[in-house]
Amino acid sequence: MENHRDFGRAVPVQISVLSANHLRGSRTDSCLSFVRVEFNGCVLGDSQKLDVPVDKDVVYNFSCSFECSEVAHTLDDVAHKPVILTVFEILPKEKKQKEEKTTVLGQAVVDLLPLLRGQCSFSSTVLLHAVPGSPADVAVHEDSVKSTLDVMVQVPEPLLSDAQRSDSNVLMVTVETAYSVPDIWNPASTPPSHYIAALQMPISATKEQVLLFSNGVLKMGGEKEPVPRPKKWPLGSLLAPGAEVIQGLYIDTEPTDTDHGDLTDIEDKDFRADAECNQKRVSWDTARRCFIDAGGVACLSRRIAECRLWPVEIMKAIQTAPTKGGKTRQGEDEAQISFHGVVYMDLVPLLYPGVRRIHGVYRIYPFYESDLLNKTQRTYSVLKECSKAPAALGRNRANSSVNSLKAFQTRTTENQRGNNDVSKKPDSQGKCAQTDSVSGLEPQVNTEGQMYADSRSYIVIEIAVEKPLAPKRPPEELAKRVMELVPPRPPLPRRPAGAERAVQEYQSQIASVAAQVLDQYQQLFGAAFLPGGKPLDPVMQEQRKNQLLGELNYSGKYFAFKEQMKYSVVRIVREKMLRTEAFSDPEQLQAFLSQLYVFLVDEMHATLNKTLSVDSQDAHQEPVLSCAQLKHFAREAELNTDYQLAAQYYQECLIRERSEPSHWCDYGAFHMLTADHLKAEECFQQALSIQQTHIPSLLMCGVLSEMNGHFEDAETFFERATCVEPNNVVAWALFGIFCQTQEKSIEAEMAFREASKQLNAVLQTGSASRPEVSSETQSGQKKDLKDESRETPAGNTEETGGNTDAVHEEERPQNDQKSKQEVQQQVPPTGVQTSIYMETVWFLLQNYALQMAQRALALELLSPDRGTISSYHLALAKLHLLRGEHDSAEASLKEALTDHFQNPDIWALWGHLHYQKGDYAQAQSCYERTLDSVLDASDTHSIFLRLGSIYLQKGECDKAKPVFLRACKRSPSCLTWLRLGIACYRLEELTEAEEALTEANALNNRNPEVWGYLSLVCLQTGRKLEAEQSYKYALKMNLQEESLLEEIHELQSRVGFGNPSF
Repeated sequence: MENHRDFGRAVPVQISVLSANHLRGSRTDSCLSFVRVEFNGCVLGDSQKLDVPVDKDVVYNFSCSFECSEVAHTLDDVAHKPVILTVFEILPKEKKQKEEKTTVLGQAVVDLLPLLRGQCSFSSTVLLHAVPGSPADVAVHEDSVKSTLDVMVQVPEPLLSDAQRSDSNVLMVTVETAYSVPDIWNPASTPPSHYIAALQMPISATKEQVLLFSNGVLKMGGEKEPVPRPKKWPLGSLLAPGAEVIQGLYIDTEPTDTDHGDLTDIEDKDFRADAECNQKRVSWDTARRCFIDAGGVACLSRRIAECRLWPVEIMKAIQTAPTKGGKTRQGEDEAQISFHGVVYMDLVPLLYPGVRRIHGVYRIYPFYESDLLNKTQRTYSVLKECSKAPAALGRNRANSSVNSLKAFQTRTTENQRGNNDVSKKPDSQGKCAQTDSVSGLEPQVNTEGQMYADSRSYIVIEIAVEKPLAPKRPPEELAKRVMELVPPRPPLPRRPAGAERAVQEYQSQIASVAAQVLDQYQQLFGAAFLPGGKPLDPVMQEQRKNQLLGELNYSGKYFAFKEQMKYSVVRIVREKMLRTEAFSDPEQLQAFLSQLYVFLVDEMHATLNKTLSVDSQDAHQEPVLSCAQLKHFAREAELNTDYQLAAQYYQECLIRERSEPSHWCDYGAFHMLTADHLKAEECFQQALSIQQTHIPSLLMCGVLSEMNGHFEDAETFFERATCVEPNNVVAWALFGIFCQTQEKSIEAEMAFREASKQLNAVLQTGSASRPEVSSETQSGQKKDLKDESRETPAGNTEETGGNTDAVHEEERPQNDQKSKQEVQQQVPPTGVQTSIYMETVWFLLQNYALQMAQRALALELLSPDRGTISSYHLALAKLHLLRGEHDSAEASLKEALTDHFQNPDIWALWGHLHYQKGDYAQAQSCYERTLDSVLDASDTHSIFLRLGSIYLQKGECDKAKPVFLRACKRSPSCLTWLRLGIACYRLEELTEAEEALTEANALNNRNPEVWGYLSLVCLQTGRKLEAEQSYKYALKMNLQEESLLEEIHELQSRVGFGNPSF
């Protein structure tokens, strides 16, 4: 097949009408009929006349054809015009009747679109729609039997080559309904009116086609338009109702959040609901397909990119009766245009990657040529050009069985054949004409068009393309690309090796020998264990033992058992005991044999107990601390800038669960905090290698790739994240920020629109269902969530004093849901209006991607849909604080307080700012104000730690104790229990101090300060041994605090014990 055939080459299209089924005529016994085939207003031929009994099928076997070319019956005609099949019945002749009389039984239509999709032939059984009052219509009502036609369409070669079909496109414009039209319109007005919509589309690089919708029907209000309802062919009225319907295409209910254009806000819902139910409307429900070749597709894309608004003109045309001779009065054509309005459709969404359809609600504005020029860079009105075409009103094509089209439609159709198919350079449409004066484009005020604006009229239009104008990479390709960038590393099965494998082999040999010995025992004495049986006396046991040993020795099994176990014992000696050379000293040999014997016997007992015990259980013990607690301790160490300890906690999480991607992601965020971006990227990639769809890791890999200048990789990561989780607000927003940085404005607009759509859906359904974007919730908030919600939010430490029970008296169960929401959102501000940029900012700040966070904040500042001012300045202050810019952070916090003075998060961050600057008095004031607030701050753990530390430094231990008690209840850690123990020790509450220090030691037994204070408590209570042991562990763990060491030494000197070196 030729791969580059010219479009202009004529290809014959053959239509074969094979048969008619269940055909009914006026006679009861038979039906004399023939079928007429029409296309594009031309009659292609009539079949032979057949008289067939009504109970049999009418086999026409009639074929006719037309040539598809650029001259007549173009590819665009094939796209939007069906083949019309009309079945005629020949009535019996009456007396003195010279000519036969015929009546139309019904009509059917055949869609030729499969020919444009590469098919050379297809068969179809189409419904024959009965003409009202015809015998076929009566048969349908009486017998519910519908007539059908069997049709076949064939072409000798495809209309389009593979390359042409790949580069071309089929666009379909559906004009549905115009609502809230001017009240002055009346369906009963005379003369009758037409309601017309028109727009122009490029079908090639040099030609444009006017798409005309002239069959609008004015309806009164009172009920909604039915859904689903079928779309209609742009043919005007046919003889048979129902034949104008395009099979398989329907107008259905559209979610309002997916609508483009105008009147899509929440406040417009009520107006639209009232207009679509109670107001007048004009209904078209017509779909017009348009074939566009490769040049036309490029022209359309360029035009949309250059000027995003596309005009659709609307008018009311009054039908005038022709005068004698079929002529109209001179100059009447121009007077036909009334109520001239225009819709400005934003077609840029058609350039979004992967988008094939936009459904929009658009306001109708009065038509002014100056507005048309300014908004669309077009210099003339399509409707005015059509109305100037030299065509006679009411002219129809001869020999067509289709009803006469309306006058304006006929005139415009011929204009499309004449003027509009003439070659036009699209640049003349896309650029402003320099010779025209804009000031001369307004001859008068469009009073009738202004009624559209006064009535808030709008129209619903859908535009769809068969193939996206901007292709989108499929998810499979993105997944493959991510797999190439970060190859998946499935966790290897854990296999024992070395010493562990040697011990397991020894245990398996023990189990095998034990099973064989038990079998031998049962052969000699029967069942070894009988349910409910009496135990043997010692004498009988000894006799059986000797008899069993004798049998084993006599049969040689005893020697075989030793040989069976020899190899495993040798491996234990080499792998476990690490002995490969002979002993020269007999004493060392004897000591080694004793050690080996003890080990082998212990392992034998353990194996036998596991093998022979019915209730044997695995002795594996779960670790005391969970990974969530370890991460909480790590974040606490980050707060105290003890990055070495934080790294240890993260590494311990990885040792326990190395195949958990969230652990690697959190470890990567830690390296982002320490500005070690190379290690951070390795951690995020490791998380992706474990789970290729881990959203936080995908996003952070994209952020780091963008920071390193690998823009193609960054786009892949961001786009993959949006495919994996399409409802993720942060993923879409980050993708938009990246595209905006790369000057891809259309992709950025699409991403921001999708992010806003998803955020609105979340806000409407409730924040609890918001998709999570961070790797894992803070363990301190996950721990005892219900207990946290029951805490006193503003515990007055001065009033409670040392009464610890007062901390737990008040309960606030209503905060439980809010705390869960905080866990899911993981953003500091709670209960405030948000935006897509602020959601992204908090995610980036949590992962310490400060550069990208600054860009998101800049977009938030410029966004018309921005959140609250306080949330913006709060995030900006946190950004400055992470960078160490204290003055800028303070200025931002002042701006935030101006907008929301009662926000506890602002006061908490201001307290952190003063704490880092060393102004502890101001920090204390801010922290106390935060805790006294009616609302809880998002992160109270850091507030408790720092406020309690300030109290301890000032010696106000009675205030520090309840603060640390609340911290221990909400999110316990070694540090909270330690400082609670210190406060109790200073208050001379030694029992409570020892209990708190014991809890701290259980969470971290390598903290030297805990051992130091335990030594002090033991010295105070007179326990010499415990005091010495605690002191030795404090020194072993390298206690560095000089003041604590001096206090311990002083107390040891006073009591006379506690230091073994005395």
